Amino acid sequence: MTKTRSQTHAALKIIPLGGLHEIGKNTCVFEMNDEILLLDAGLAFPTEGMHGVQVVLPDLTYLRENRHKIKGMVITHGHEDHIGGIPFHLQQLDIPIMYGPRLAIALLQAKLEEAGVAHRTKLHPVGPRDFVRVGNSFLVEFIRNTHSIADSFSVALHTPVGVVIHTGDFKIDHTPIDGERFDLQRLAEHGEKGVLCLMSDSTNAELPGFTPSERAVIPALDRAFAEAPGRLLITTFASSVHRLNIILQLAQKHNRKVSVLGRSMLNVIAHARTLGYIQCPDDLLQPMHVIRQLPDEQVVILTTGSQGEPLSALTRIANREHKEIQIRPTDTVVFSANPIPGNTLAVVSTIDKLMAQGAKVIYGKERGIHVSGHGSQEDQKLMLALTKPKFFVPIHGEHRMLVKHSETAQALGIPAENIVIVDNGDVIELTPDRIQVVGRVKAGIELVDASGEGVVDGKVLKERQQLADEGVVTVAATLDGQGQLVANPELHVRGVVTSVSLATLRQLVQETLAQTVQERWSEFAVNGTDVDWAGLKEAMEAALQRLIRRELKSQPLLIFLLQTTAASATPPAEEANRRTRKRRSEVATV
Repeated sequence: MTKTRSQTHAALKIIPLGGLHEIGKNTCVFEMNDEILLLDAGLAFPTEGMHGVQVVLPDLTYLRENRHKIKGMVITHGHEDHIGGIPFHLQQLDIPIMYGPRLAIALLQAKLEEAGVAHRTKLHPVGPRDFVRVGNSFLVEFIRNTHSIADSFSVALHTPVGVVIHTGDFKIDHTPIDGERFDLQRLAEHGEKGVLCLMSDSTNAELPGFTPSERAVIPALDRAFAEAPGRLLITTFASSVHRLNIILQLAQKHNRKVSVLGRSMLNVIAHARTLGYIQCPDDLLQPMHVIRQLPDEQVVILTTGSQGEPLSALTRIANREHKEIQIRPTDTVVFSANPIPGNTLAVVSTIDKLMAQGAKVIYGKERGIHVSGHGSQEDQKLMLALTKPKFFVPIHGEHRMLVKHSETAQALGIPAENIVIVDNGDVIELTPDRIQVVGRVKAGIELVDASGEGVVDGKVLKERQQLADEGVVTVAATLDGQGQLVANPELHVRGVVTSVSLATLRQLVQETLAQTVQERWSEFAVNGTDVDWAGLKEAMEAALQRLIRRELKSQPLLIFLLQTTAASATPPAEEANRRTRKRRSEVATV
């Protein structure tokens, strides 16, 4: 019997763990012949309800379960939503080697050393058109693209089933600030030879036309420099190396000195200058104590905080909390960035506070001070036309963006049956003849606590939300060995709005606990001496919860502490384990 073409090849599995139906935490798994290649490992930032959460990561269950298969990682560029998760990944996984552009590798090296995990991988910088072998199944080719950060790549994965091109984040900028043009020729060469599958950035799939060049912001920023009567404060994304370069060049043109505020921006500028992506005289950059001695019209303050981040320099300035800078009526503040979805309220609040202190604030899309780093519909069409893929997977975007990108692909002749719109955790199976979703792996999010190490589970997050929304009620009671209340229970209420007086609530709590113990003592006391204190406590806590819901018309977090004076109060091991599982429970002997 003659084997079909699809029977002679193993299938390539593509499993996105982040970056789909969302913006952020871009992480993709390529798996073939029991070998895994990771492409990027990003993070996202917490939403308003994620109290105490520092960063949001993709669920790594699948990688933890298959850690023995991981052969290496490929990095497309140095944005946080593509490399920010790597230090957290390396706390759980060994990744033998990572390949990426020089700037991304430099930024990542500092992150790994700070996190104490640099020994768990080897970092290897690559250049345009470099090839690297990862395992036996993957030959990876790096193709220069253009984006809002310098040193950015698309990648061509040469696999036994064919070539898969992953665009990374991109726009097609024909006049890039650093002169490093998109290698469209190499994409076209792959298109002529045959691209099995294209995975392409969908962020701006809803926007018609081409995304403007980064140079498009120069006239508006130049005008802001020329018209500012006093100090000029400019905020943008710390990793927007091209934008930073433009600002430094304009500062030099207008005879202003620059002071940089914000650790992340200082770090990016330092590495970009070392690698040659930012070029400026050493004396252009000055520390704040020097800047303060200069006339206001000779000063530029370049700062983080374009997204209204609570701890950023600009937010602290707006809140009058910065120890070195206070807003003056002659100051001009430029927001050279658009709010990321979810950050609009924080950004608007910062703008209001700056304007209330007398500053002139320049912001908004219509002012021409920001352009996106992601390609719009015509950029996406050009990518599709050059690569001519057989199969297509839209990536990096929310659901409506993925759908719109698939419609664009169909308009260029890719059949609908050759396109798959997937979610994080979906398993794509790719052969020379077909593409299909064949299953799912565990996917979702892992929340990292502000400590930077502890993972916040769903129950803890729910309790934090309860504390924020409805407050906390603490009740402490003491029973003797016969189940009698030794004293009146202690009641503390924090953050709870109620029409019931504390004296009334305290009386109701005492009556409820006494009644519960009286009615259920025989259920938990064996022979009157061996008492299941943990079980009794659960019953008392449940009764208190019902009382609080009824009387307060809300559901604050309840913390119930039960003490006992009984001599034999130490519970059996099984009961102790039950108490450990009850986070809010504690039985103690006094």
